Amino acid sequence: MSAGAAAPNPAPAVRPLTPRSARVAADYLRRILSARVYDVARESPLQPARSLSRRLGNHVLLKREDQQVVFSFKLRGAYNKMVHLAPEALKRGVICASAGNHAQGVALGARKLGCRAVIVMPVTTPRVKVDAVQALGGEVVLHGDSYSDAYLHALEVQKAEGLTFVHPFDDPDVIAGQGTVGMEILRQHQGPLDAVFVAIGGGGLISGVAAYIKAVRPEVKVIGVQTADSDAMLRSVKAGKRVQLADVGLFADGTAVKLVGEETFRVARALVDDYVVVDTDEVCAAIKDIFQDTRSIMEPSGAMGVAGIKQYVARHKCKGQTFVAVTCGANMNFDRLRFVAERAEFGEQREALFAVTIPEERGSFKRFCELIGPRSVTEFNYRISDERVAHVFVGLTISKRDEAERIERHFVRHGFATVNLTDDELAKEHVRHMVGGHSELAQDERLFRFVFPERPGALMRFLAALHPSWNISLFHYRNQGADDGRILVGIQVPASDEAAFRQFLRTLAYPHVEETHNPVYRLFLR
Repeated sequence: MSAGAAAPNPAPAVRPLTPRSARVAADYLRRILSARVYDVARESPLQPARSLSRRLGNHVLLKREDQQVVFSFKLRGAYNKMVHLAPEALKRGVICASAGNHAQGVALGARKLGCRAVIVMPVTTPRVKVDAVQALGGEVVLHGDSYSDAYLHALEVQKAEGLTFVHPFDDPDVIAGQGTVGMEILRQHQGPLDAVFVAIGGGGLISGVAAYIKAVRPEVKVIGVQTADSDAMLRSVKAGKRVQLADVGLFADGTAVKLVGEETFRVARALVDDYVVVDTDEVCAAIKDIFQDTRSIMEPSGAMGVAGIKQYVARHKCKGQTFVAVTCGANMNFDRLRFVAERAEFGEQREALFAVTIPEERGSFKRFCELIGPRSVTEFNYRISDERVAHVFVGLTISKRDEAERIERHFVRHGFATVNLTDDELAKEHVRHMVGGHSELAQDERLFRFVFPERPGALMRFLAALHPSWNISLFHYRNQGADDGRILVGIQVPASDEAAFRQFLRTLAYPHVEETHNPVYRLFLR
């Protein structure tokens, strides 16, 4: 029940049902079988993740709740709660607090049932979710930085206006509605099934899924997945009582809950077999994995189940088993995609970052590039700043995490002091974008943008063609996944070498634009 890499160990056994936990499952089984969800929900497909399955050596299935009309499972529980309300309660209207997906479920249910819906959402909620709620007719109130803040404000509004509160997770009717996800999984896959992985925020989904599965097929494990900065359920289970977090991470906003529900804690504590804690990079890698198999983009919380499977398989060395991940939401802000794309490589352990110190002398830059050899360079940042040494920020493609340590030792053996930054959050999030600045040493500098074919050897061809008396004073390259690579390079060329430099550009035959007189260069780099 701990996060991060660990030595391989046998997977934990299924927790035996006690008489008490069996009663919990049986009580919810009746509720789930009589839940009314299909007025608004559809039976989502259980889809094989073929590429991921081949890579992991296990059979991975995706329960595609992201394909609901509101792109999330949340409409199941919300509607099941609302449809069971007394007519006078519906007439007064309903209110809820939500980070977005439950809000859309309540708004859709209110439109279906013809009642008013007030939705209190954290101010950090992605705009795509706010717009979706308003499009369904919900009255949006933005308040607080997390679900818990929005919840407290919603209780105040409920009391003032006499509305009926529709809780996003801590309600038996809501839990029963979410439990229909588990019911569909077992109906759609009646063969061998080792474990179902479910993201946890407040605990409504995993409570419903665990209740149905443990009532019908108790040999199937139910494993909760949380992020390291929003692990309230795991901490509560360990403590034996509900634990409130002081703060929660907001990247996986759909599961950013400071305090789990009383009822969801009771059910999860009785029925959930195990927990996996994942980090941001692992979630980003899982978003990419799902995209490669489905061409669909999950929101972070929607990919947590897959991230949990990958970590579980790596830790326990599972082979030939069958796992289900509930892809529980796809309300992704488009603006987050750049961050996800960059961090996915770290989560998949495909990129390593290094700070390398090389002598500030002609030829050393080329010698360092020769050491890199056939490896694909993902990023290269350098700016002349010292007369004696140069500090280079470089990213390289790797196949597994321990490879970064071998590369570091390889550079050091050849005289280049190196720091492995692969696990450094400051480097990954900020410093990689900040290398550069003014330099008094950049005399006779000419600045060029070059475009070259993105294939091995193109960079070395460029360096080999440079005259040995011309010094590279600035270099920036980032692999963008395109067919063409783009570099920004500063070259110190004396005025007397103008003719030779022009000949070099013609011989190189890479498309280029000189930016020496660009005002941006003058302001920030010259």
